[in-house]
Amino acid sequence: MSLQENVLTVKDFFAAIGRGDEENLLALVAEDIEWIIPGEDWPLAGTYSGHAGLAALLQKASETVETSTEPREFVAQGDRVLVVGFATGRIKATNRTFEDHWVFAITVRDGKLTNIREYIDTQALMRASEMA
Repeated sequence: MSLQENVLTVKDFFAAIGRGDEENLLALVAEDIEWIIPGEDWPLAGTYSGHAGLAALLQKASETVETSTEPREFVAQGDRVLVVGFATGRIKATNRTFEDHWVFAITVRDGKLTNIREYIDTQALMRASEMA
């Protein structure tokens, strides 16, 4: 696939996330997708594998976080698309808000996302997750 097609696939993925459209989201990712969210001491950190792992992540996210994510820049090379963005949100359990400048490194093969690695402000998210 071309770089432009890879970027379009990733843009479609973020649009599906924004709409809460799990069906289209799953259609855009490989059966063996791996999504890595770094960190400790905050609810979404971990590695999520396959469609079941992605569904579990989406469920956990809806239960623990309210967030608004804005992808701002897409940089493609080979089968990789880097997405630079910004998010604001609130951890439901603590009612604390956060701001997060992030980069997602996404691998796209044969029109499907196969790997997502987040580079996020883990300190801001951990602080928002701490109980007072």
